[in-house]
Amino acid sequence: MLIDVKVPALSESITDGTLLNWHKKPGELVRRDENLVDLETDKVVLEIVAPKDGVLQEINKGDGELVASEEIIATINDEVKPGQETPTETQTVTAEKITTTEKIPEVLLSPAAKKLVAENNIDPSRVPGTGRDNRVTKADIIHYLETRGGGKKHEDETTDENVTADAVKPPIMNIPMGARPEKRVPMSRLRARVAERLKDAQNTAAILTTFNEVNMQPIMTLREKYKDPFEKQHGTRLGFMSFFAKAVTEALKQFPVINASVDGQDIVYHGYFDIGIAVGSPRGLVVPVLRDVDQLGFADIEKGIRDFGQRAQDGKLSLDELTGGTFSITNGGTFGSMLSTPILNPPQSAILGMHNIQQRAVVENGEIVARPMMYLALSYDHRIVDGSDAVLFLVAVKNSLEDPARLLLEI
Repeated sequence: MLIDVKVPALSESITDGTLLNWHKKPGELVRRDENLVDLETDKVVLEIVAPKDGVLQEINKGDGELVASEEIIATINDEVKPGQETPTETQTVTAEKITTTEKIPEVLLSPAAKKLVAENNIDPSRVPGTGRDNRVTKADIIHYLETRGGGKKHEDETTDENVTADAVKPPIMNIPMGARPEKRVPMSRLRARVAERLKDAQNTAAILTTFNEVNMQPIMTLREKYKDPFEKQHGTRLGFMSFFAKAVTEALKQFPVINASVDGQDIVYHGYFDIGIAVGSPRGLVVPVLRDVDQLGFADIEKGIRDFGQRAQDGKLSLDELTGGTFSITNGGTFGSMLSTPILNPPQSAILGMHNIQQRAVVENGEIVARPMMYLALSYDHRIVDGSDAVLFLVAVKNSLEDPARLLLEI
């Protein structure tokens, strides 16, 4: 019996996708839930898996071709099962292929892991996989390189104190003296979609940015005091982002228009707090969404953000996790940024920009002292948000961060 392999149902905002590369060829054995081909959409890279055990009979759409939601891209003959010794007359593979496939199983790799395997020229079959179905993840490759592989050691790609998620380091180019090389590559769907959305935001919204600065000493002192028992109790580190997410949520409660969005001639006020956290990935910037942050504890927020960061690197974020959001936070401090003017993430009406922490001279009680200071930037849509609301919102965030007890008391 022939089984159709279809493109999964895409969200309403995504009309099509691009097949990146097939991992199987016609005539090869496949197992149920084994990744057949990667599908790149405007937001994420999805894996299209085999619906049943069998043999890949035919591929209807090749690498690089556009496909629509629920379009048939291949067929599987389920009359041949992995492990079956003798093929029937209707099967399109030889016993030799079956035996070869059984003896040398394909190593399942996440997209990020494939990149590291290629960069370090290692045999992935020697790396124990800890992912689903023994899939080898990026973390598995890094652990192998650092402990047994003897290859290039990949250090932690994040700063210690200004982390939202994994930062992506640009490659270092060694260009010979006098050389003037050029390389033209097509823009990825994600990069093209990000460019389109950000340009639409500039063309549509009346974007204005207001600034303030926050003394991070109270939070740093609190973290230093409780980081060890917090990690022991909850199994995750206590970072800065949970404080910012909580501070933003409390401020949004006071200024609901900043949690609103424009829909035609209407203003939609959201009675929930879904905060988008901008993270870097090998394919570019993505903004996964933490839902109902007002109902989450500090540990839940930290776990959620770190999970987003890891899965962004592995290309495992789902469409639902990248859809929606009523407010966003971006951390340029991860890359060392001192100050920036973030661009809105439509249709949201505001976004908070964090920056790096630097010891600066400030005046306290008439004396000049050094304090760890961070500049904050709030970009907002002036069509619906008045300047006074934006300034007071940012002051509310600052007050909560400089006096963290406010976050526990919700004042």
